[in-house]
Amino acid sequence: MNILLKSARIIDASNKELHLKKRDIFIKNGIIEKIGQKLEPGKNTKVVELKNLHVSIGWFDSGVCFGEPGYEERETIANGLYTAGKSGFTDIVLNPNTHPVPDSSSDIIFLINASKLHGTNLHPLGTVTVKAEGESLAELFDMKNAGAVGFYDFERPFQNPNLLKIALQYSQNFEGLIYSFPMDVQIAGKGIVNEGPKATTLGLKGIPSLAEELQITRDLSILEYTGGSLHIPTISTASSVKLIAEAKKKGLDVSCSVSVHHLWFTEKELEDYDTNYKLMPPLRNNNDIKALIKGLRDGIVDFVTSNHTPIDIEQKRIEFDNAAYGTIGLESAFGILNQIFGAEIAVALLTKGRERYGLATPKIREGEPASLSLFETDSEYVLEKDNLISTSKNSAFLGNTMKGTVYGTVCNNLLII
Repeated sequence: MNILLKSARIIDASNKELHLKKRDIFIKNGIIEKIGQKLEPGKNTKVVELKNLHVSIGWFDSGVCFGEPGYEERETIANGLYTAGKSGFTDIVLNPNTHPVPDSSSDIIFLINASKLHGTNLHPLGTVTVKAEGESLAELFDMKNAGAVGFYDFERPFQNPNLLKIALQYSQNFEGLIYSFPMDVQIAGKGIVNEGPKATTLGLKGIPSLAEELQITRDLSILEYTGGSLHIPTISTASSVKLIAEAKKKGLDVSCSVSVHHLWFTEKELEDYDTNYKLMPPLRNNNDIKALIKGLRDGIVDFVTSNHTPIDIEQKRIEFDNAAYGTIGLESAFGILNQIFGAEIAVALLTKGRERYGLATPKIREGEPASLSLFETDSEYVLEKDNLISTSKNSAFLGNTMKGTVYGTVCNNLLII
């Protein structure tokens, strides 16, 4: 397949010769063959001319859920990858939020095989423990060899600190990355939203920030003792940023991420008991948002994730106490980050993180495989259900203004627009 991108403004701060320049990009059989001005299309070439077209290396999301196997009514792998491609993502890390969970090499192979021939690459996580039950280690080495890029009992904290210790020690033998969800379940109790005056006013049980921060403190102490590689997903508090900054100063191999929605929404959104705002970790306050944004700018928070979590309508259109946690976020990620940071920083954030998972970062260079995101940066629109490609429509961003439109991707010799 031959593709010619016309008059594309390239955003790639690592490439000074092309950064912010307008160029034509000719792609032949999935390889960037020519970058120049006023390139002429040859035979059998798809010419792409789009308003205010911008191009960057393909975007990467370190935290995405689909549903297959087991929850196909939420999202299939095929439609999930198409949604990711239309949202500008050429690579996603798939959370083990399925039934059954991927806790063996055969499960990892199934996910990789099911994702072939798509315009977005799927990089699966396996669980740390068998059935994600937190009792005994799963087949970490075998899953790593099968293609797992890390290990995570999705949003299930390590209640047994010795198990985390053993996982970190064992995984060093094959450079495995261990996730630990930051919540002390005893402190969190039966809470479902951020503990504070807002929770009291609404009559909802609260989860204090302390639950997150105690768990992070414990996990970092274990990491300091064992060594190894630890990733703390979706932090949500100002104190969490400080704790991770201190750990990095010590030289610990720790990384962390933050969800887009924790950069945009506060607990004030809960006033109407809209279950799309029932999230884990819970929405916090403005001081936390400021600290998380500063942490991203300073490089303490390593990367941002959509934390895309499809939930079927039956589990959202019920009482707030009983509703499932989660919001979808692939379709809204760029539109929100572009408002917060501007296009250049938003793109920088969306292209970070691959190295943590042992993945190569694409290049916009002649002779390199084309892994590109296509978008424009200036238009504004209000996100409606009609804009959502995801099977599940549980978006906390419905009714919010997006800045910039994502056109799609070029990846794996496929054009998704």
